[in-house]
Amino acid sequence: MPRSEESPVSDSPRPSVIVLAAGAGTRMKSEKPKIMHEIGGRSMVGHALRAAEGLSPEKIAVVVRHQRDRVVEHISRLAPHAAIADQDEVPGTGRAVQAGLEALEREGVTRGTVLVTSGDVPLMTSESLQRLAEDHESAGNAVTVLTAVVPDATGYGRIVRGEGGEVLAIVEHKDATEEQRAIREFNAGVYAFDIEVLKDALSQVTTDNAQGEMYLTDVLGIARSAGGRVAASVVEDVWQVEGANDRVQLAALGKELNRRTVERAMRGGATVVDPDTTWIDDSVVIGQDVTILPNTQLHGATEIASGASVGPDTTLTDVVVGEGASVVRTHGSESRIGAGASVGPFAYLRPGTSLGEKGKIGTFVETKNAEIGSGSKVPHLSYVGDATIGEGSNIGAASVFVNYDGVKKHRTVIGSHVRMGSDNMYVAPVTVGDGAYSGAGTVVRKDVPAGALAITVAPQRNIERWVTENRPGTAAAEAAEKASE
Repeated sequence: MPRSEESPVSDSPRPSVIVLAAGAGTRMKSEKPKIMHEIGGRSMVGHALRAAEGLSPEKIAVVVRHQRDRVVEHISRLAPHAAIADQDEVPGTGRAVQAGLEALEREGVTRGTVLVTSGDVPLMTSESLQRLAEDHESAGNAVTVLTAVVPDATGYGRIVRGEGGEVLAIVEHKDATEEQRAIREFNAGVYAFDIEVLKDALSQVTTDNAQGEMYLTDVLGIARSAGGRVAASVVEDVWQVEGANDRVQLAALGKELNRRTVERAMRGGATVVDPDTTWIDDSVVIGQDVTILPNTQLHGATEIASGASVGPDTTLTDVVVGEGASVVRTHGSESRIGAGASVGPFAYLRPGTSLGEKGKIGTFVETKNAEIGSGSKVPHLSYVGDATIGEGSNIGAASVFVNYDGVKKHRTVIGSHVRMGSDNMYVAPVTVGDGAYSGAGTVVRKDVPAGALAITVAPQRNIERWVTENRPGTAAAEAAEKASE
C-alpha cells in the first residue's frame, strides 16, 4: 500500500513478513497440503502471499515443512522472490518463526518490523496487515497482537489487558479462569514484532511444556519482562482471521469470499441476478453494466467487458468476453469472444477459440483452436476444430471439420464471405477460397477456389414399391398402399 503524500518520510525499512506454511493439516484428510487447498480460484497460501505482497514488504519469508518440495514449488510460482525457510524437527510456532527470521537475516533483513501471519487465513487483507504495522510502529511497541472480538470466544486464546489497554497475557481456553473465559477478545494468531526483540526473545523460548513445543506466545511475556510494551490491534472484520482446518471450514470461507467478490462486482456496476447461485473467482475482471444470470461460474483470468451478458448455466475459465457480447448456457475455457458476438445456448468453447466481433457460435456447437472472423457464424450442430474462418462467412448446420487423420491434426482454412451448405465435411488440410459456396452434404476433400461452388453429387435413385414388398404388414406399408390407391 503506497504512503499518502502527507505521510512523514522515514528511513525505517518497510515491514517484512513471515508466512507460516509448515503444518500438515491432517484434518483436511487430503494428499494435498492444507495451504494448497483453494477458494476463489487461489490457494489459501496464495491469498496469504497476495495480502503480504500488497504491503510492498522489504522481504517475505515462507516457513515450510510438510510436503516441503511440493509446497516450495507452489510458492515459487506464486511469489518467486519469497525466501524459503525450513522448519526443523523442533515443533511449535515459535520455532517456525525463528526459522523465518533466520531466512530474513540471510536476505539482509536485520532491523525494523516483521509481521507474522498464517498460510491458512485466506481472507486476511493487505489493509489489515498495513494497519497492524502502523499501529505497532506508531506506538513504539515491542509486540503487537492482532485480535478480534466475538460474542463467544470458546476455544480461542483470550486477550488479558491491563488498565492502560496493554496486553498482559494470552490465556488459552483450557487454562482460563471463569472470569477470563468471559473475555470476548481473542488472539488471531497474527503479530507485529520488532525484529531485534523477536530474535532475542526466541533465543529464550524453550520446549519445557506439556506439548514439548516452542510457543510463539511465550515471546510476549519475555518482551514484557524486558520492559517492552505489548499491545493489541483489533480487526473489526472477524472473517479475516478465520482459518480453515478442515473442508467444512474451507467451504465456509469460500462462500464468504464469493459473497464479497459478487458484492464487489455489483457495487462496480454489474447486475448479478442471483448472487446465491453465482460464483466468481476474485481474479475475474467484470465491467460496468454486465449482466450475470443464475447458475454462472466465472474462473481464473476471465474478463467480462461492459454491457455483456453471461448465463444462465454458464461456466467460463480464462475467457475474455467483449463489450455487448452474449454467452448463454455455455462451457468455455481459454477463449476470446468479440464485442457484440453471440455464443450458445449449449456451446462448448475449448482452448484456442477466438470469435470475432458480431460473430456467432450457436446451439450445440463445439470449437477448438478455431479462429472465427468478424461477422462469421457457426449457428448449430457443428464441430469446428483446428480451423481459420474469415469474415462474414456462414457454416451450415451439422458441419464437421475433420481435423484428425489418426496420427496428426490438420488445419482447415475457410475464406471470407463464404456460404457453406448444411452437413458439410471438411477433410483437413483443405482451403476454401473467398466467396465460395457449397451444396448440402458436400465432402470437401480438396481446395475450393474463390467464388466456386463445391458439390458432392450422386444420382438419387427411387426404388418403387420397396416398402410394400420388403416391409409388408407394417404401418409404413399400409400408409404407402393407401397413398397409391
